[in-house]
Amino acid sequence: MNRNLAIFISILIIVPLGLFSKVYTGIGQTWVRDYSGDILYEVLWCLVFFWFFSSKRATVIIPIWVFIVTSIIEVSQLFFHHVPVALRKTITWKLLLGSSFVWWDFLYYAIGCLLGWLILNRIYRLTNKI
Repeated sequence: MNRNLAIFISILIIVPLGLFSKVYTGIGQTWVRDYSGDILYEVLWCLVFFWFFSSKRATVIIPIWVFIVTSIIEVSQLFFHHVPVALRKTITWKLLLGSSFVWWDFLYYAIGCLLGWLILNRIYRLTNKI
């Protein structure tokens, strides 16, 4: 299978799951709505960057950088009160930058990056068979 096709198919699975997690009702709905999206968000960014940088080394570097950048974004949420409320309430803002600082998010970012690393490695190994 072509690497970009594998990445594209993975993204086509991750994006709807992430969007659905925000409106899920059912068993564990609080956890699914509040935290599962954090995991999927990390995996998505790993896949997006892997599309452009798909070396063996990138399978390790990308999840590390995704974790660092999203952690910085999480900490920056402590200062979002300087941003107009109307902007912070938009769906785009909430999906990309979140709405509030939560310590638990770091755990789910780490889980998402670990899962991202596993997926990137799997795609890399499947698409580099000789």
